[in-house]
Amino acid sequence: MMEYSVHVISDAEEDIFSIYRYIVSNDSAARAEDVLNNIEESCFSLKEFPERGHIPPELERIGIKAYREIHYKPYRIIYQVVKNNVYIHCVIDGRRDMMDILQERLLR
Repeated sequence: MMEYSVHVISDAEEDIFSIYRYIVSNDSAARAEDVLNNIEESCFSLKEFPERGHIPPELERIGIKAYREIHYKPYRIIYQVVKNNVYIHCVIDGRRDMMDILQERLLR
């Protein structure tokens, strides 16, 4: 079985820190730490079988099939598999509008 290298790009790191800060200010540091650890565990679980994720429906509708996603609770982890590397592009709250987020990202 091949093991993949997982890389969390800066946008995804910023997403994770934003989630952490939000939970700290609205719940507790302990809860934020727990969510952070679980998100990281989900990301790094992609070392094995990264193809198990599905294509995000919003991207598939517009013909973009290069990205996949897995979930941790309400969070969507969007990533790309390139050879034996997995690039985590974003970690977003599934309750937010994905197309708005993508447009924000593309306009930056």
